[in-house]
Amino acid sequence: MQTQHTARLLSTLSWTGLGLIASGLVACGGGDSSSPGTLKLAMTDAPSCGYEHVYVTVNKIRVHKSPSANGTEFDWSELRIAPQRIDLLSLTNGVLQELGSLPLPAGTYQQVRLVLAPNQPGSLANALVLSGTSDEIALTTPSAQQSGFKLQAHFEVLSGQVADMVLDFDACRSIVKAGGSGNYNLKPVVAVIKRLTTAIQGYVDPLIAASVVVSTRDPDNNLRATAPDPTTGKFTLAYLPENTNYTVVVAGQNLTTAAITNVPVSLATGVTVINTDLTPIVPLASDMASVAGVVSNSASALLLDAQVSARQTLSTGQALDVAWTGVDATTADYTLSLPLAAAVKAPYVSGSPLSFSTDSMVAGRYSVTGTATGYTTQSTNPLLDLGAPGSTTVKNLVLTP
Repeated sequence: MQTQHTARLLSTLSWTGLGLIASGLVACGGGDSSSPGTLKLAMTDAPSCGYEHVYVTVNKIRVHKSPSANGTEFDWSELRIAPQRIDLLSLTNGVLQELGSLPLPAGTYQQVRLVLAPNQPGSLANALVLSGTSDEIALTTPSAQQSGFKLQAHFEVLSGQVADMVLDFDACRSIVKAGGSGNYNLKPVVAVIKRLTTAIQGYVDPLIAASVVVSTRDPDNNLRATAPDPTTGKFTLAYLPENTNYTVVVAGQNLTTAAITNVPVSLATGVTVINTDLTPIVPLASDMASVAGVVSNSASALLLDAQVSARQTLSTGQALDVAWTGVDATTADYTLSLPLAAAVKAPYVSGSPLSFSTDSMVAGRYSVTGTATGYTTQSTNPLLDLGAPGSTTVKNLVLTP
């Protein structure tokens, strides 16, 4: 199992060295005249939903000190990359695709823009393959070839030092269907995080590994998620900031959601192992029901870039990310299938096996929330009680600036 993971990592790094090398480093515009620092970048991926492959081709990455700078302003610094398709689904469980590095004036940077290569007739730079199929479907990438996709960031580049950052690309939330057209749009959801030596590792039962997602929230409230290895059940939530009380969530279709609470992460420890392959996490079966609706604003305009998530809350207060999705790019509607059973939880105790018990939460009760660019609140009460097994509850969401 470890050999397989190591081989994948070495394969990724070897490919990087051969094919994805910075072809030009351009630092544009002003900055202070002190000794510059260096920004080093790599890419990883959260799990994808229902896809065999998700390919993107990065042309360049642009960074700026201002969070509000538009794509045509000066003072951008750029890392130009020799175009090569990256299969995001090969970058789970902490595996990285190195992108390169560039010198930068010392200071605080608050915006990153991801510029992708365009699709050409007969040559798809950005594409996906649906599960169980082999045909590539083009990903539409509006604005990606011009100013780039805007990513919020906050990192410090110190004089004479390296800022080592990772673009954590969430393919699942980044791909949205466009109605019944058969088209798919790419709207990247990417967290810009520090490359740390920390991680949480564990195992789920290999029999359910292909159908679950393992996630947590970092102290900045970024959702970190990964898919377990489908053969061994091993998962790694990598590059996590220090914190004493992470909650690790295992969620999937037709399964009770499982939570491991009070998991510590520290630079001194490095990797926190919550269980081994001898005692894998085996969630019980659960009936499912669905919630569906449309996301709009108070003027009834459809919010086509909205994201929707469903969370359960333990009786001890921890919120569990159970499912999430982007809305349809044409109709702004969404559907989430959710377990009806109450979640089970186990406190992490170093050196002791996990012992799960059913939480005293109200079974089938969720908080359903939407987010969209430029909108900060939701006027719709997020609380939802699911119906009978197999039913669909309609919950339209209204967001306000």
